[in-house]
Amino acid sequence: MPEKNASAAGDPASTRFVDHRNFVETVANCDRVGALDYRLLPAGDTALVVEFGDCIDRRISAKVLALAQRVNQAQLDGVLECVPTFRSLMVHYDPIALSTSSLSASIGELMQRLRVREDAGRVWQLPACYDPLIAPDLDQVAARTGLSSAQVVECHSGATYHVYMLGFLPGMAYLGDVPPELELPRLATPRLKVPAGSLGIATTMTCVYPMDTPAGWHLIGRCPVPFLERRPQPMALLAAGDRVTFAPVSLREYEQLAAQSAAGTLRMIPVNEPVDEAA
Repeated sequence: MPEKNASAAGDPASTRFVDHRNFVETVANCDRVGALDYRLLPAGDTALVVEFGDCIDRRISAKVLALAQRVNQAQLDGVLECVPTFRSLMVHYDPIALSTSSLSASIGELMQRLRVREDAGRVWQLPACYDPLIAPDLDQVAARTGLSSAQVVECHSGATYHVYMLGFLPGMAYLGDVPPELELPRLATPRLKVPAGSLGIATTMTCVYPMDTPAGWHLIGRCPVPFLERRPQPMALLAAGDRVTFAPVSLREYEQLAAQSAAGTLRMIPVNEPVDEAA
């Protein structure tokens, strides 16, 4: 949702990207990960992959994110970075400071008391314009799915999407799962250039391209929100584990929001994050 007051006392970007996610839960009604629910795979001599499954599933994603948080909290000497993916966590480490066997043992210990929850991320409501003037594939998607264009918009904007991971481009979030009625394969021939902010769907995923790029997904709208903050240093708006809904706006509203985005005055905050009225 747009931030109510983006002026004055503080830099709104400092609250815009605050990470309040908590994927580790200790209450009894959460899913506990057993010792046989994962496997370790070496990725060269500087990374270890912790694999939780072989499919795209929100429950698997929740385990990946819970372990990522536990590893980060543990601050293991030699661990450099954790990278969540759809079904695994890649742990990068310095082999001089930390051996593979020691890291494997530490991960095993963290897994013993790992509990996960699927609703721990931030919740975002982002504006999206589905006007045919900026949705070149909307009518084709409607024809291929047997829906009207209005029904495609209603279906897509009516879902709550889970951020599985970031990838392909800086700040690009893979959002799932697209309603079954809208599942389509990628385009047979990718476009050489897709405008930044384009809202795409393919297979079970939807995304917003944070910058101009070649791409092969079906374009059904445009989002004016900047998904990548470039100053003072690059930082993505969304993070794995967040949840996203799209709120349809008119072309006129989109143009106004896009102008604010271009001017650097469009600020978004999660709907489940308190707004600092003094900001």
